[in-house]
Amino acid sequence: MNTDTGRATADDPSTLVRPAPRQTPHAPPVTVRLALPTDAPAIAAVHQASRQATMPYLPPQRRTHAEVTRWIREIVLPQCHTLVAVRGTALLGYASLQGELLEQLYLRPEVRRTGIGSLLLAEARRLRPDGLYLHVFQLNTDARAFYAHHGFRVVEVNDGSANMENLPDLTLRWTPAPGPRPPRGTP
Repeated sequence: MNTDTGRATADDPSTLVRPAPRQTPHAPPVTVRLALPTDAPAIAAVHQASRQATMPYLPPQRRTHAEVTRWIREIVLPQCHTLVAVRGTALLGYASLQGELLEQLYLRPEVRRTGIGSLLLAEARRLRPDGLYLHVFQLNTDARAFYAHHGFRVVEVNDGSANMENLPDLTLRWTPAPGPRPPRGTP
């Protein structure tokens, strides 16, 4: 405060009026639901963007969006229990289960590390309370760390001869801790 004039000055920041923090509207919550056939194009887009962003060691994608969409619609959705994470109308990620095998868990690159992968994995574990296993490339250190954080352990090391990319991979398994568990399908 300038004592000569009684007015606020830039020299004393405590006297300046600061605007109120800008209020941003709350984003709708993220929900997990069963995938629908109409989700196939969005699931394909997530799959392609995620693989490109998180696995740069893979060769360039040879499949078109239409081909990946057809694979999702004709193979993944009929053969797997596929869950999607959505916020409003935006599909953010998906997870596909085939029995106890977690076949797929992919997120849009910009929503990684926001809890959405954990949300999908929690629902997959709820649906498979006896345990889950999955395969992950040895080079995919971020995914390996994510699954280790969630209690998955390496049960097999593979040389890559069993996958179409011919890259060494790991088989990881999550087994629930012993003790009482809620019945399958209950919250």
